[in-house]
Amino acid sequence: MSIRLSALVVALCACAATPALSAPATAVGVSLQAGQPSVPLSADDAALLIQTLKGAEAQGFAPGEFDVGDAEAALRSPDPELQAKAQARLEAAAIAYARAQHGGRTAPGRFPSDWAIRPKPYDAAADFALARAGHQLASWAAGLAPADPRYAALVQAYGRYREIAAKGGWTALAAGPSLKPGATGDRVHALRTRLAIEDSAVPSSSGVAPDADVYDAALAAAVSRAQARYGLTPDGVLGGATLRALNLPVQARLGQMRANLERWRWAPRQLPAMRVELNIASATLALYDSGETALGMKAIVGQARKPTPMFEDRIEAVVFNPPWNVPQSIAIKEIWPKIRKDPGYMAREGFVVKPDGGLQQRPGPRCALGTIKFDLPNRFGVYLHDTPAHSLFARDQRNLSHGCMRLEQPNVLAKKLLDGVSGWPGWRVDAAIASGTTQRVVLPKPVPVFVFYWSAFVADDGQVNFRPDAYGWDAKLLSML
Repeated sequence: MSIRLSALVVALCACAATPALSAPATAVGVSLQAGQPSVPLSADDAALLIQTLKGAEAQGFAPGEFDVGDAEAALRSPDPELQAKAQARLEAAAIAYARAQHGGRTAPGRFPSDWAIRPKPYDAAADFALARAGHQLASWAAGLAPADPRYAALVQAYGRYREIAAKGGWTALAAGPSLKPGATGDRVHALRTRLAIEDSAVPSSSGVAPDADVYDAALAAAVSRAQARYGLTPDGVLGGATLRALNLPVQARLGQMRANLERWRWAPRQLPAMRVELNIASATLALYDSGETALGMKAIVGQARKPTPMFEDRIEAVVFNPPWNVPQSIAIKEIWPKIRKDPGYMAREGFVVKPDGGLQQRPGPRCALGTIKFDLPNRFGVYLHDTPAHSLFARDQRNLSHGCMRLEQPNVLAKKLLDGVSGWPGWRVDAAIASGTTQRVVLPKPVPVFVFYWSAFVADDGQVNFRPDAYGWDAKLLSML
């Protein structure tokens, strides 16, 4: 909830100018010492705050992180001093919880430089004071968590996995040869049991006839569904990658979900209706128009040693047939050694030396940027672009670039962004690409871009998805918390 300083001053002045009133019969507590709340919380407000804090663990916070001890009982005590201390503790915990729901658990100085999506400044104490003065604590508490339905969906999924953990989680499947349709035996029995824990459409082995422990079409379909949830090719075969994903313990999955719930608290509270979102962890891009998904595609993102950063930006222009001005580090470490080793490499790949001594790859079929680039004016020097190596999009893991984001269908995205721009119907985009001439088209209204790292998320079909923590950012964040 945003707070205007002037509104806060008015509220505080009004409180100071108003004569003290007798506490209503439903109030708990009494007038307190200086430095403590001067007006007792009503019984309803106290109950609301206690209930809110009790629900914190369900949203991924640590058990006891906002503990108020015996405050609930103390607020009912006939001892005014005990009531006062309990109220102060309850309010302090509520303010800490509000701060945490706005990403305040991590000090700004601890964020790595490439985590540029960070919590916005938020004065939890002032927000609480204003809500309390306006008798709006219920709406205040209800609005603390991120409002995006994807956050709520992940909270719900987190609850299901906590229930799984409470029942003992799952047993790791034994290693062995790949299992395919037609296979039989104990490993098939164990596989069916394991899949049934996460997938309600799979009957457990204990609930079917013994001869159903055959790797049949239904089981292959269940394996395919699991593979889709883990970002793997859904071929219905239990191979090594699928086995490793299934064998990751439930506590590790819960950790992933906690890390992603925390990142949601850093995201803008209101995302623009027209925007581009790229998920680094799943290497996918989505265009939203009027708040709805208008386009989705695969992407290629940075290698673990050259990660794509999390950041907010905007697409300012579409460049057709762009030249590639090779970053000096790449030129020195990768391109010049190839040129020295192979004298024909430079001409064959279209490289030239610019007047300033830098290396440039001219537009053409071999250009690393492909036929389209989307200009983003960010401090990281990364952008969205095409690639001549489209076969790489068939891979499950696409952490392959130097940090820039290559797109599977950049021409489709360009047409969507230019739709409605005077003089740029779809056919002209195709013509501009076919011309081979470099052309930069400035968008009349820049389109916001958000580059997130969602390694656990709930897909449009309602299924919780997990992706490998390729950059180790989940582990780092959990250690910071």
